Amino acid sequence: MTSLTSIFAKGEKMKATWKLQDAKAKFSKVVEDALTTGPQHVTRRGTEAVVVISVNDYEKLLSTKPSFKDFLLGCPKMDNDFELERQKDFPRSIDF
Repeated sequence: MTSLTSIFAKGEKMKATWKLQDAKAKFSKVVEDALTTGPQHVTRRGTEAVVVISVNDYEKLLSTKPSFKDFLLGCPKMDNDFELERQKDFPRSIDF
């Protein structure tokens, strides 16, 4: 019996999952697999707890997400002649 289980989902790559006790005992293998085959999921008491990934994958995650300021500054700009048209609704009548 192996400690590594593979789970296939629709259209997804193989998901490598380790029990925490097995991951601790074979940490070098977990790290090597993270470097060569991709993320290694570690469960604790049957629930996913952490994912071990390579530094390259981690840097990609950090670099693809812009800061909030950069996100706002990257939004489309409105022209100077842009006018907002509001619908001319009247308030409803309420009987007291």
